[in-house]
Parts: sequence; structure tokens; C-alpha cells
Amino acid sequence: MVPPMRSAVKLVFLMHPHEVRKVKSGTGRLTALSFQDAEIVMGVEFDGNPRVLDLLADPAYLPMLLYPGPLSRDLSKGGLTSAELGNRRLLVFLVDATWPLAKKMLRCSPLLQSLPRLMFTPTARSRWLIKRQPDELCLSTLEATHELMLALEAAGLDRYERPDQLLAVFAALQAHQLACAADPGRASYRKQPYK
Repeated sequence: MVPPMRSAVKLVFLMHPHEVRKVKSGTGRLTALSFQDAEIVMGVEFDGNPRVLDLLADPAYLPMLLYPGPLSRDLSKGGLTSAELGNRRLLVFLVDATWPLAKKMLRCSPLLQSLPRLMFTPTARSRWLIKRQPDELCLSTLEATHELMLALEAAGLDRYERPDQLLAVFAALQAHQLACAADPGRASYRKQPYK
């Protein structure tokens, strides 16, 4: 096991219950384990979630939602500065679900909708080998967190201790998945290779 990284930013993964069952490809769980002060909050609707409400009420944090769109502040273009943080710690909520389920989670949570939004301009396309993303700019939760940390470091808002760590975990996960898929003795065997 790789030691978890420190971060100036508090990462909170809002995980859809379907992601819990994705033992083979749940990158949100792996990502949360990669940071010392990250946590996972399970659910679909978060307006009444005690943990989310506690975090939002804590004046030590500046809470934001990582979610792309025209109203999002692009970290890659200077969308957030350390002056805006003041002495508060940036708290980033990341939605861990498929894109359709992520949209549903947001629709069901007006409180999340009301949060200021962050985004980044990806430096790379998704590295998934066994899954297809709905759009070339869509990323797994792990890849999105990696890109977020790169953007935060470039903006001077955090120090990304070991930038290769998350991608190494992702590569190892996929290597294992591909090996299992190529083993005719396993239930996950695939006659045709992934495209």
C-alpha cells in the first residue's frame, strides 16, 4: 500500500451507492485512500446529510463543488486565488458516480446546486482502457482528482506531493483488470480484447 498524500485541500467524495458495488472499477474509493484527509460520504440526496451539513457550516472551510459547466470557475485559467481563500481551507466536493447518476445526484440536492463550482481544463484525455467515457473530456474520479491537484498546484493553492501516485494506482488497477479478463478460467474472461 502506498502512503496517503497530504493536501492543503479537504477532498470529500460524494459517492453514489452504485459505486460501492463497483469493486472492479470504483476509482473514487482508491482516490480517497490516496489522501490523508479525504473522506467518502455515501448517498444520492445530500441536503439532509449530517456530515455534509457539518462541513458546510464549518467557517474554517471555503466549500466548492467540482463540476464542469458555464458557471464553473476554471482553476486552469486563474478561477480561484489564495486571496479569496483568506485563512479558510478549500473544501472540494467531488461527485463519484456515472455521468447520468451524477446529474441526478445534483438535481436531488439543491444545497449542492447552490455551491460555487470549480472546474479545470484537462491536460490529458481519459486513460481508461476498459471503459468508454461519454465524451473525450470526461474522466474517472481518480483522473479528475489528479487533474484537480495539478490545477491547484499550478494556481499556487496546494502542493501535489506525488503527482505520479494516482496514475500509478490507476494503471495497476487496469493491468489487474486486463489480466483477469484475459484468463479463460475466470468469470470475467473476454474472448475479444478491449478496444
